[in-house]
Amino acid sequence: MKKVFDILPLAIFIVLLVVLFSFLSEKDDQLETALVDSSFPEFSLFALSDDTKILSKKDISQLPALINVWATWCIACRVEHPFLMKLKNESTLAIYGLNYKDNRMKALALLERDGDPYEFSIFDFEGRLAIDLGVYGAPETFFVDKDGVIRVRHVGVVDEKVWENKFAKYLDE
Repeated sequence: MKKVFDILPLAIFIVLLVVLFSFLSEKDDQLETALVDSSFPEFSLFALSDDTKILSKKDISQLPALINVWATWCIACRVEHPFLMKLKNESTLAIYGLNYKDNRMKALALLERDGDPYEFSIFDFEGRLAIDLGVYGAPETFFVDKDGVIRVRHVGVVDEKVWENKFAKYLDE
């Protein structure tokens, strides 16, 4: 009987691991959004770089484009930043930033120091546009096609692998 009690914690641990890993699958690794195959939402928010300039959906004029949700407090955003810079330098694809619940001065300082991959950044201090997009946090990236329709949503860091697997195919459409 004592041997059963000795291995019981290990057995429970293994069962928990199996249950937890069963929730992880390739199909379910991204959060779904009702906005895929819908038009990018309307908005009216200030530009990050100019607190007197109001931006709207019509300012996202270079399509197709990526809309990248980022913030200075987001460690993963700093991880993806060099790839976004590379993408800006090697691609004709426009990248627009959505600066999410951030400090304006810190955000501007980061872009000045590390480079600015964005055509412009929308300053979404209260997270209003982010809520309309169904954003849970940063980074999140949306691919908007030439007709202004959201085709892909990616939660997490965009890197070479993610770019090739999720976004690059839409450039040819």
